[in-house]
Order: sequence, then C-alpha cells, then structure tokens
Amino acid sequence: MRVVLQRVKYSSVKIEGKIVGKTENGLLALIGMNKGDSKAVFDKMLDKITNLRIFEDEKGKMNLSVRDIDGGILAVPNFTLYSNCRHGRRPDFAAGAKPDEAKKSFEEFVSLLKSSFPNTETGVFGADMQIELLNDGPITIILDSDELMGGKV
Repeated sequence: MRVVLQRVKYSSVKIEGKIVGKTENGLLALIGMNKGDSKAVFDKMLDKITNLRIFEDEKGKMNLSVRDIDGGILAVPNFTLYSNCRHGRRPDFAAGAKPDEAKKSFEEFVSLLKSSFPNTETGVFGADMQIELLNDGPITIILDSDELMGGKV
C-alpha cells in the first residue's frame, strides 16, 4: 500500500462536476493498493495516517496529528501510485493490485479508517475524479507499507 499524504487547508473530489467528498484543515490521502495488502498493513497505515505529527502546535512546531487538531481526511483511490517508469516514456501500471483486488482492499481500508476516524470522506474507486486542494505548507509525505513493515507482509 502506498499513500501520498498532503496537509491541506481544503480538498475536494468531484465526479461529473459534483462534489462527492471534501475536507477542511486536514489531510488529502491519495491511496494505491498493492497485491496482497493485509489487515496488518491497513492497521499500520491507518495508525501512521491518523497519528503522524505534521500540524503545528501553538509554538509553530509540527507536534500535532490530524486527530489532535480535529481535522478531516479525504481518502482518494489512486492506482497510479504503483506506476513503473523505469523503461520508456509510458508508465506501466502492472505492479499494483489488479482492479478487483484493489477495490476490495481500498473499501476494506476505508471502512477501518472511518471506524477509527469518523471525519473521513472518500473518492470513488474507478471513477474519473477531479481533485481540488489548497496544500498547506506545502507538507507532502509518502508512506509505503513495504518500508514501514520491513518488507512485504
């Protein structure tokens, strides 16, 4: 599982011009699913996303998490996070989970995320989405479960 986290003042996802998910003062999480992602991976990534201290405290230090600031999370599926650009000029997207597995995994992860962090909204798996955001900082963090878990679980 790979996640690109962006600290945002505002983010939204639209499908056919209609907002289907949004958040203010929180995180935009672009989420790519890998083959064989497990509950252990989901639990670790959920903990990192919701507890990573990337928001400023009263002294201007990044000591607060999205939980601490009572922020929101916009979780958006993004299969291109597993693109391979090593050869040629056209990305290869075969490295990540196949669409059926990725959709099931994304939905399972979002269910866990929402149960742990209710102020979560989402994009729609497989849809043509337009993302709007105001990056705050900018603060952008890349989380890769293979790195966090010390190898594939």
